[in-house]
Amino acid sequence: MTQLNAQLAFIRELDRLKSVRRQALIKSDNNRQENSAEHSWHIALTAVTLQEYAEEDIDISRVIQMLLIHDVVEIDAGDTFAFAAIDDLNAQEEKELQAAHRIFGLLPEAQSQSMLALWLEFEKAESADGRFAKAIDRILPLIQNVQNSGGSWARHKVKKSQVLARNQYLDGLAPKLWDYVCEQIDVAEAKGWLIS
Repeated sequence: MTQLNAQLAFIRELDRLKSVRRQALIKSDNNRQENSAEHSWHIALTAVTLQEYAEEDIDISRVIQMLLIHDVVEIDAGDTFAFAAIDDLNAQEEKELQAAHRIFGLLPEAQSQSMLALWLEFEKAESADGRFAKAIDRILPLIQNVQNSGGSWARHKVKKSQVLARNQYLDGLAPKLWDYVCEQIDVAEAKGWLIS
């Protein structure tokens, strides 16, 4: 297979991400479920918009790349609710790793290794770029749920402590965004969208 054919096979495979449904609801579109491709686009633009709040030096180009590929694995693994049972989340990690090897493996070797490394950096969230990307991936559902009267939080009876823990990446990394998150979580709790 030529390099171009391999790249085109990967691009064709990406189209399947549009059919992966998430728990987030699109308020502006009759509360239909968001798909993972839409989510990836939305968080990439969110990162560009909010990059000034990062207290550490970040490379926004790398952050955007991470955000655009981070959910590609859901083509094989599907989407798991962020607040699912620990056993389900642990099982999902293994499925996603296998999916990453298969899907990025469609690419020519150098691109395959580069994208896999970038995906792993996002998953581990140890670098400044990885932590910022992970934080943005966590803050967008918060914004969407607050905008939609609790959205998936209210439907699934999510606890305030769970949402705080999930957004912890912002604490220290982007203090102004962390303050915003804490305020919004308090609002959601007061309105009964999150369980105390």
